[in-house]
Amino acid sequence: MTRRTRWILVSAAAAAAVAVGIGGTALATASSDSDQPITGPALDRASAAALAHTGGGRVTDTEIGDEESYYEVEVTMPDGRQIDVQLDEQFVVVGSSADEQPDDTVPDNGTKD
Repeated sequence: MTRRTRWILVSAAAAAAVAVGIGGTALATASSDSDQPITGPALDRASAAALAHTGGGRVTDTEIGDEESYYEVEVTMPDGRQIDVQLDEQFVVVGSSADEQPDDTVPDNGTKD
């Protein structure tokens, strides 16, 4: 094998190793940043627990492995408010927080302008 051929092979191997490393890092970053929705029977149980906690509304988003709990269920109330309900692995509510009222919604206080 000539010196030039060996240099090309070593360079190609190094480039492949760098490409694999970059690809693996990108994949790990993408999977850790992406929200994994709740699915299957767990979705039914999480939704029921969240809706019971909020007293109604509509489930608009879910997430497994939220930074605050095992499950997170976002419930949108009829007035547009959103409540994030935090659940543990047994679907027990461990916390909740209401988002701010939507900016484009003005509360109706019963008076005429």
